[in-house]
Amino acid sequence: MPFRGWGVAGGLLLIATITPLEPLNAAQEETLRVLVLDSTQIRFRADGNKPLLVIGIGPNQRRVSTLKVRKIKGRFSLALNGSSSRWLYLPSNRQLRIKSKDPRGIWLGKRRYSGDLWVFVVDGRLKVVNYVGVERYLVSVVGSEMPKSWPMAALKAQAVAARTYALQQVGRNGFYDINSTEANQVYLGIESETESTRKAVASTRSLVLTHKGKLINAVFHSSSGGTTEASGLVWKRQMPYLVSVPDHDQHSPFYDWQMKFDPKQLKAAFSGVGGVKNIQVLRSSKTGRVLKARVDGSRGELELTGQELRRRLGLKSTLVSFEMIADKSIANKKPSNTSSLVSAWFESSSNRRKTSLFARRNRSSSQNGSHQSDKALASSTSFPLLNAYSVPPPPLLVLKMPPSISSSDLTKKNILLVKGSGSGHGVGMSQWGAYGLAMKGVNFRRILTYYYKGVAIRTL
Repeated sequence: MPFRGWGVAGGLLLIATITPLEPLNAAQEETLRVLVLDSTQIRFRADGNKPLLVIGIGPNQRRVSTLKVRKIKGRFSLALNGSSSRWLYLPSNRQLRIKSKDPRGIWLGKRRYSGDLWVFVVDGRLKVVNYVGVERYLVSVVGSEMPKSWPMAALKAQAVAARTYALQQVGRNGFYDINSTEANQVYLGIESETESTRKAVASTRSLVLTHKGKLINAVFHSSSGGTTEASGLVWKRQMPYLVSVPDHDQHSPFYDWQMKFDPKQLKAAFSGVGGVKNIQVLRSSKTGRVLKARVDGSRGELELTGQELRRRLGLKSTLVSFEMIADKSIANKKPSNTSSLVSAWFESSSNRRKTSLFARRNRSSSQNGSHQSDKALASSTSFPLLNAYSVPPPPLLVLKMPPSISSSDLTKKNILLVKGSGSGHGVGMSQWGAYGLAMKGVNFRRILTYYYKGVAIRTL
């Protein structure tokens, strides 16, 4: 679930109350079980000279520098200390626990984690769960969900929302509490910890959001595109604190965006109806998000919810509109004679040179700064760069006229253009909105009570 004074909203001052939360009193920090990897092979290694301590291989604790687990001939086996000549069988009912006394953590693939790592075999796959204290976990989550350079008020708001969300998930799954991906909230281990995220978490330690004495479902998203959405229009339940409010996410690189889909992509996404001839929005919310739409294809029609349509096409949000447009690559293939074809080739070659030089110049300049501009991020697309001096000369002696193209081909509408706003489900706190309010001097308490209505900020 990606990015996240006196605050004024609709002319009203928002004042957060901070009171002790009696039912949730705890003598020590909560330990979270975070699912960090789901795979068929894994590799652990120590960060330095201090070995890994592995429990579960035999009757005694083993000290190793590396540990590999992979499936061999249908069974999971493990190898210690880099030795691939001797594999030990890992029973499916066995769990491994990997610990380290090294403050630099444990390497799992390309990431490091603090706390302990447990390995479970579930449904023929390896599940790695990180047992870590909630405050240490949050230092990484804040850095994984927001840029460390963002205003402290935004980082603090993210810390409180993420803490509330994580604790509300405890006990909901069997062998883990929360996922480390956008399915819940992003957690990338030690590499995402920074001085600013440590400060944001430490200065809000134990603060959570409640409604009528209970932890709220503190969902958040990247940006709403101007107005957040009520939870009941995205999911089954309408929560009293997850209502629609005007957003402050105009700085978001995805405030406005466009995506195009060619016939091949559309046929793959909607193979059941033979691609897409048209998409009609049947029902939308007050904010303009698609709630239901009909896809018309060459072999029938299909009704989908906005969320289903978003998943099929990989859209950034459901705040979208659809339009079928002509494929310009077809319309541009009708030169009238040989000389026009040669002229078109030279013009194309010149444009390629300009594009190549412009792209290289932009790539060079972007490497000098840490971020692209919002507009550049919103419109950037990766194209292969061409060497302006390696373009071959026009094949003047072997020119062939293209096949004739009818006027109906030139106006054929077979490209789907999607114009959208925002990124994410649009419910709860907008991370770019938190950034916008923080830039105006609004503190983290007012940011939280702006996006989560009628809540209290309490000490756990």
